[in-house]
Order: sequence, then C-alpha cells, then structure tokens
Amino acid sequence: MYRKIMVPVDLAHLDVIEPALKTVADLARHYDAEVCYVGVTATTPGSVARTPEEYQQKLETFAEQRSQVHGQPVSTHLITDPDPIADLDNLLIEAIDAVGADLVVMPTHPPQHLDVLMTSHGGKVATHTDVSVFLVRPAKQ
Repeated sequence: MYRKIMVPVDLAHLDVIEPALKTVADLARHYDAEVCYVGVTATTPGSVARTPEEYQQKLETFAEQRSQVHGQPVSTHLITDPDPIADLDNLLIEAIDAVGADLVVMPTHPPQHLDVLMTSHGGKVATHTDVSVFLVRPAKQ
C-alpha cells in the first residue's frame, strides 16, 4: 500500500519524536517501504551543526542507524532555509512531492486551546497535500 514513507526529523529533539520513529519502523517493516528522513536546517550555524553540509552528514548517519532498527531502505532529504521556523509547513509540503512520498508520519503535540488560532504543523501538512498523513502523539507521562 505504501512505498515511501517521509518522516520529518528534528535532530535536536530525537527523544521527543521517538514515538513517531517507532511507528515508522513498524509501518516500514509491515509495508516493506523505504523511509525518507527529512531534515530542515537554517543556512546559519545551529545547535546541531554549524553548516548545512555538517547537518546533512548527521542526518545521513541518523538514517543509517534507524535502518538498523527497521531493516528497510532509507534515504535522506535536506532542506536549507534562511528561516525554517516560519517556512516549515510549506517546506514539508513541497518535500512530499520532491521525495515521492505516499505517506507522511509526523510527531505532534496533544490538542491545546491555541490550536484554534494556530494549527499544528501536521494539521497544515495534512490539509495541503493529497497523501496520507499519520500524526503520532507523544507517550503519556
């Protein structure tokens, strides 16, 4: 049913997205699908890497480590942007076509009152693409 699963990852917050990564591993094995890990970074130095090239290397290392978990083929897609926080939703929507994904698995937060005013990244991605989007909530504390 699914051939390529896109997973946006924030290398600075891997502990927060672990439930989504476990879900991706299960889905990838079940559907014998490739997993494409998408990273978004600024063009300026950040907490994970000083350059986009260094970020790319770390993203590729991360993807290879995850492939050992689920045993499926992996790829990476790096997006650099001067203001990734402001542009994130649109960058992820564009990445879906760029990588040829037919499923997106994203971490999300529990619903909050502010969601009425500002939608979640996953909600915007889901409403602006024609592929399936699976939103994974964090583990209950």
